[in-house]
Amino acid sequence: MTRTHPSLVGTLLERRYRVDRLLAHGGMSSVYQGTDTRLDRQVAIKIMDPRFADDRSFVDRFVREAQSAAQLHHPNVVAVHDKGEEGGLAFLVMELVDGGTLRDLLDEKGPLDIALALSVAEPVLSALAAAHRAGLVHRDVKPENVLIGRSGPHTGGVVKVADFGLVRAVASAGTTSASVILGTVAYLSPEQVTTGAANARGDVYSAGILLYEMLTGRAPYTGDTAISVAYRHVNDDVPRASELRPDLPAALDDLITRATRRDPELRPADAGEFLTELTAVRAQLGLLPVTVPVPVSHGQGDVADTERTLPRIPQVQPDTGKTMPVHRPNATRALSHPGHPGTPPPGIPAAGNVPPRPPRRRAEPEPEKPADNRKRIALIAGVVLLFGGLITAFIFMLTDTGGDKTSTVPKLVGLNQAAAGDALRSAKLTPQFSQEFDNTVPSNTVLRNEPPEGTTLTPNSTVSVVLSKGRPAVPDIRPGTALPDAEQAIKTAQLTPVRGTDDFDADVPQGAVIRTEPGAGSQLNINGQVTIIVSKGPIPLPPVPDVTGKSKDEAFQLLQQAGFEPFQAGEEFNQNVPGGAVTRTDPGANSQATAKRIGVFLNNAVQVPDVRFRSFDDAQKLLEQAGLQADRDGGRGRGGGGGFDFVFQQDPQPGTFVQKGSKVKLKGFGG
Repeated sequence: MTRTHPSLVGTLLERRYRVDRLLAHGGMSSVYQGTDTRLDRQVAIKIMDPRFADDRSFVDRFVREAQSAAQLHHPNVVAVHDKGEEGGLAFLVMELVDGGTLRDLLDEKGPLDIALALSVAEPVLSALAAAHRAGLVHRDVKPENVLIGRSGPHTGGVVKVADFGLVRAVASAGTTSASVILGTVAYLSPEQVTTGAANARGDVYSAGILLYEMLTGRAPYTGDTAISVAYRHVNDDVPRASELRPDLPAALDDLITRATRRDPELRPADAGEFLTELTAVRAQLGLLPVTVPVPVSHGQGDVADTERTLPRIPQVQPDTGKTMPVHRPNATRALSHPGHPGTPPPGIPAAGNVPPRPPRRRAEPEPEKPADNRKRIALIAGVVLLFGGLITAFIFMLTDTGGDKTSTVPKLVGLNQAAAGDALRSAKLTPQFSQEFDNTVPSNTVLRNEPPEGTTLTPNSTVSVVLSKGRPAVPDIRPGTALPDAEQAIKTAQLTPVRGTDDFDADVPQGAVIRTEPGAGSQLNINGQVTIIVSKGPIPLPPVPDVTGKSKDEAFQLLQQAGFEPFQAGEEFNQNVPGGAVTRTDPGANSQATAKRIGVFLNNAVQVPDVRFRSFDDAQKLLEQAGLQADRDGGRGRGGGGGFDFVFQQDPQPGTFVQKGSKVKLKGFGG
């Protein structure tokens, strides 16, 4: 069976998964489009090369890592549906992503604009953050492992990360020499190159290189050989992305620089922390997420897996002079360790080797003379020996410790940070600490380390030590915080935000957070629920009561009882209500007020007194006291009335409400 497994097309695996067509292949596996006949859905089937079938340690590790990856449910992670073995082949059944890879997108567009680069990077980091919370490390973050698939007929692409855990499956199995590490050299962290150890900070480094390439169009390090690229990762600081892209904002440039520091302790602790900082930079720049275009897949190609290997530099023995051509710095590379050639079975090309291109046709040269042949052979042998010597010198320069040949990783689990550091330094090893939450192990206590206890390393190698942070605590979310920011802060703390019942609050704007339950600092188990109470704004006011015709005091009392703040807004005339009573309010009666202050208008009407059968002089005085005028025209009462100088009729009638200053007509007898 060849590397491409042509005979597998049409095969039904485990009486369920039909192999339909080859999508891509590599030195370690091939990926097919297939059909789950039981669920009638399209799937991707990743089938490992038959040469690994006899390695039980590989198959067992492959199955365990597949099970771990299958438990990682996240919208930005390519789902692993099933795993199996049949006919000596181990295979994975995965979600089929209809689209292309980030590599395809970069090939199409070159450097991406900032908003698009962030819109790709954020879901990648979100997927890695979910993995880190679950204790998984990807180990091979690169454009070929970032898939962009169609999410609907009229929408953009959804970004998904593939191949979680497969690097560890290969690296931990007997198929791979202890002297090699796996990964793509252009994206490997310095500690992966020097020790092979990988943790969350290593994924952060690779994601930083990924973001660097999206923004500049190229990886920071390139070279003709994988070992030259690896050397630069170990010995050089990653150049600032702004050197290639001067328009890059300083905040984003600084974050990329921090994520790609050679010292892991200077990077964000994990992808969740990196994502939080990147989200803050996006907000600072005022950039909104944009639709990610779905690239056109370039058809059959190399599998985006860790099929090829790179020497773990500190453990390489002197080179025998063998070399290997390396063609792409951003492809997963292979340099076989001397003494571990790893020659594949017949019919399967060696991992990483590319068959030479056919020579161009040219005129046949004359046969060389035997003496010339001997000279050429001698020259080639000399060049090979010289190159082998340079490789040996390079390896010795990186690995010479000047002291003991080996160091053994001591027991660290259960120690505190200080004790673990002392134990490693006593063993002539370098600690690299990271932290993660744990529900049972006290804070600052070692949970695990990589490589594990008893592993033999070269002196000064780095050992990754994971410390417990204890149970996560509810973050301090201040009143008025935007709901998305509060949710992200809770997720970053490895807790689960839950929307509670909204409540009224006069001080917190509608839609913002009032409080969390439990409050800040409360410790919960990982993924414990934190209820967020969101403001509905101030308590709505009731309709304005109808106080028309009420006295001022009574009206004010009723309005205050309803929660309003009444004030006298003015006076006006209304003949239908008593003088001094309320004519209207502003806002009007039964309307919905938007503020508590209510204006009250009072009636300035005067009630006409009864002046009939009074003398004209007395009647005039009473009317003037009431704020009215007496109109005596037509009346007698001019001073000599013979006993008839008094009012017989008045208009308006007594008790009528009139505007202040109005005239009241008076009539007497004989008038």
